[in-house]
Amino acid sequence: MKIILCGFGVVGQSLVKLFESRKDELYAKYGLKPRLIAVFDSKGSAVDQSGLKFNELVEIKKKYGTVKNYSKENNSMTGIEILKNIDADVLIETTASNYKDAEPGMTHITTAMKKGMHVISVNKGPLALAFPSLMELATYNQVMFKFSGTVGGGTPILDYAKNSLSGEKITSFAGILNGTTNYILSNMATGLSFEEALKDAKNKGYVEADESLDLDGLDAAAKLVILANWVMGMKVTMPDIKCTGIRKVTIEDIKKAEKNNSVLKLIASCDNELVVGPKEIPKEDPLGVNGTLNAIAFTSEHSGTQTIIGKGAGGTETASSILRDLLDIRQEIAKK
Repeated sequence: MKIILCGFGVVGQSLVKLFESRKDELYAKYGLKPRLIAVFDSKGSAVDQSGLKFNELVEIKKKYGTVKNYSKENNSMTGIEILKNIDADVLIETTASNYKDAEPGMTHITTAMKKGMHVISVNKGPLALAFPSLMELATYNQVMFKFSGTVGGGTPILDYAKNSLSGEKITSFAGILNGTTNYILSNMATGLSFEEALKDAKNKGYVEADESLDLDGLDAAAKLVILANWVMGMKVTMPDIKCTGIRKVTIEDIKKAEKNNSVLKLIASCDNELVVGPKEIPKEDPLGVNGTLNAIAFTSEHSGTQTIIGKGAGGTETASSILRDLLDIRQEIAKK
C-alpha cells in the first residue's frame, strides 16, 4: 500500500516507528505492507517511489529537524506539489489543527480525495470546519475517509459509538474530550491555583503550542463537532457550538463543587444543544476521572448509559488509531 504522510511531528514519527516494529506481523496477519513513498514537514520533503526507510527517516528528522536531508532529490517539493504529482493509495494527514481556516490540512485532504486517494486524518481542523462537505467529497470521489484518532487518541470512541452501539439509537452524550484541561482541573482540586496548574501542565508537555486550543475549549468543541456529525448524523460545524473554556475557573468554584460532593470538569455535551463548558459532576459519576484521561458517556434508547474511558492523547496512542484506520481501508479494498 503506497502512502503519503503529511507532517512528521510526534504522531508521524510514532507511526513510522510502529510500521517498523510491527512490519512482519502486519504482513503475516493482515497482508498489509505499508510503503511510505513521500513524507513532508514544514521545511521540506523526502520522496522515494520504492519506499522510504522507516528508521532512517526518524534518525534524519532527529538530527536535522526536517526530513529534507533524507536525500537531495525532490526535497524541496511542498505538500501540495507532492499530492498533485505523486500517485498513492492513502494520504495520512497529521499536520497541526487550525480552527481559523483549517489550512494546510484542508487543501491536502481535498487534493488527495480528488485524485482518488483514501484519506486518514488526525488533524481536527478540516473536520471541525467542514465535516459535512468533506464527507460528501469522499462519497463523490468514491474514497474512504477515516479519522478515528481525532477523538480520544488511541481510545476508540468513534468506533465504539458507531459499531458497538450499532442498531441502538443514541439519544445524547456527554464527556471529557480534552485531557489537558482535565489535568489542570484535577490539580486545582488538590489546592493549586489555575496559574500553578497550567504551569505544571506546560512543564509536562500537555499544553498545545497555542494554549487557547485547550484553555478556551476549542479542542473539545472540535471533537464535539466530529462526534455530533458522525454519531448523531448532524450537519454542524464549529460556529454551532456554545463554547466556554476554563480560564475563569477559580479555587472558589472548585471548593463549591467539593461542598456539593462533586468535581468540576470541562464537559462537551450533545443533548438539545451542543455545549462545551465547566460543569459540576457528582464524584461517583463515571465521568469524574482525573489526570489526562478522557471519558465519554453515551445514552441510548434501550441500553441506557455506557461510559468509555481512556487516554486522550499521546503520539503512540494516536499512531495506533491511524494504523487501525489503515487496516480498515486495507480490508475494504480486499473485499472489492
